[in-house]
Amino acid sequence: MPREMKDSGIEWIGEIPRTWSVSRIKFACNFEPNCDFSHLKEDSIITYTPMEYIKNGYYIPNTAQYDTISHSLTTYQEGDIVMAKVTPCFENGNIAIMNDLSSKVGMGSSELFVFRASRINVRYLFYWLRNDIFIQSACSTMTGTGGLKRVSPTFVKNCYIHLPNEEEQQAIADFLDRRCAEIDAVIEQTKATIEEYKKLKQSVITEAVTKGIRGDRPMKDSGVEWIGEIPSEWSVIRTKFISDSMSKGNGITKEQIVQNGDSPCVRYGEIYSKYNYSFSNCITKTNKSMYTNLQYFSYGDILFACTGELPEEIGKNIVYLGNEDCLAGGDIIVMKHSQNPSFLNYVYNSYGQTQKSLGKTKLKVVHISPTEIANIFVALPSLPEQHQIADFLDKKCSEIDKLVTKKEQIVVELEAYKKSLIYEVVTGKRSV
Repeated sequence: MPREMKDSGIEWIGEIPRTWSVSRIKFACNFEPNCDFSHLKEDSIITYTPMEYIKNGYYIPNTAQYDTISHSLTTYQEGDIVMAKVTPCFENGNIAIMNDLSSKVGMGSSELFVFRASRINVRYLFYWLRNDIFIQSACSTMTGTGGLKRVSPTFVKNCYIHLPNEEEQQAIADFLDRRCAEIDAVIEQTKATIEEYKKLKQSVITEAVTKGIRGDRPMKDSGVEWIGEIPSEWSVIRTKFISDSMSKGNGITKEQIVQNGDSPCVRYGEIYSKYNYSFSNCITKTNKSMYTNLQYFSYGDILFACTGELPEEIGKNIVYLGNEDCLAGGDIIVMKHSQNPSFLNYVYNSYGQTQKSLGKTKLKVVHISPTEIANIFVALPSLPEQHQIADFLDKKCSEIDKLVTKKEQIVVELEAYKKSLIYEVVTGKRSV
């Protein structure tokens, strides 16, 4: 039987169940409350939680320790809700109930909102703060320059919240705990399957570029630890002896990317975020009149990103298989050669990646030079066998990629369903 509804009197909330009321958040809980540190010594070690480590959940690991009590940081205690106020963490759902704190109090980034439930069920409030109607409204208040924008504290404090009675708040929290846990379990299982597919793909690539695809045949030690045994007729050679040229790209800024530019181009960050193993068309364009020194790449060229954030990903490479000449952005190494382009690209994405990461340590920015790329060892079969291996891997990787795409779509649909479920329940559109 449909529940009886009434007008909330607030345009963006609309109708709510007849027995529910509305209140501003600041009247339902204490907003950014102070914590009592009086029982702690000045040098006490207390939990410190960076904003980036807060996720959609109740339990937060003790990600770091802070050994000086500083009132310039955000403070929280056991049972408080903490929520990121900065984009993109806010939109990504960096919110959690702080439970299982070793010291029962903690500190975090100053870019956190803290809610202490006083006249509302804390788990109901937690779910309400995750509903899309609140998130979208809060995002519309964001101010700031560049990519760093913050949600308005004034908006959050004065935002209206739906309030069922205590018994129904508890029932809603229990229902969403159960249902979200079930959905999350399926999501995690699906993500684990995706990772297994990715590992399988990497294993298939490594096997093919080190052992070939012709079955049993005489093998020999390559003499290179990261390559192992290879077919006896293959040779091992450094990249500099198979490269026709290796050059750095132009410095193309974000502002120089134009929708109707006359030259397709690739910037180094796009190698990490926009492209997979190979591509035939550039996603961005620029105008060549903006540059005095033009560095083009063409069919078969391999592009390496020579700047990155993670040692294990530094020098990520992609191969261009299109027909139009394109401009390479700064911090891109362009390698021209006379080998099978797809085969070489697979090599540099397998044991070649291991060599690129050697000796790199985690810093704010990690670099790799053309000289380091040039010294990578390659196990090289004949050109006809390179073609066979590349064709085989193109087919096998495409099959695995399709499986990954299907699983990723399932994750997207489950995440969307969970968001919809939370919204419908905490706004009274669906009874529990």
